[in-house]
Amino acid sequence: MLLVTARRLVAFAAPVALLAACSGGDAADPVAEGTAAAVAAGEAPPILKEREENFEAIGKAFKAVRGELAADSPDFALIAAKASDINARAAKIQDHFPAGTSTADGFKTEALPAIWEKPEEFKASAQKLVDESAKLASLAPGGDKAAVAAQAMAMGGTCKGCHDKFRLDDEKK
Repeated sequence: MLLVTARRLVAFAAPVALLAACSGGDAADPVAEGTAAAVAAGEAPPILKEREENFEAIGKAFKAVRGELAADSPDFALIAAKASDINARAAKIQDHFPAGTSTADGFKTEALPAIWEKPEEFKASAQKLVDESAKLASLAPGGDKAAVAAQAMAMGGTCKGCHDKFRLDDEKK
């Protein structure tokens, strides 16, 4: 256990130190500093908890949207609010994945190394959720259940597409 922690520390600290030395300024990246400090202490970086909480909240908001759409008379204001919440949280996704925080780095996370191996594809997937949730938020106040349901399905497909490529499937562990 100590050997694995020491390897993680060395593997993570060297690139962080190199990047800090090359930055040429004193403006430090607080996420990287928090990650490095957590690794040095043998703990998971705080960003892992932040991203998990962000995704849990997105999931709960989407569940609320689906629940409303299953009702005879959906609360479209609630759907719009939940879609806006998803949209705001989706905008944070890219910042929740600093280097050194994947399963390959020894952390218990569902973030696959593909996120860092294909950063542009991951960025595009995250942006697609931002775009699809914004569409849902703008459609919901109109009260057209069929249109809102179709957009909710499109947004859900965006989630699935990203999960299929970048998230560890618990069923396949």
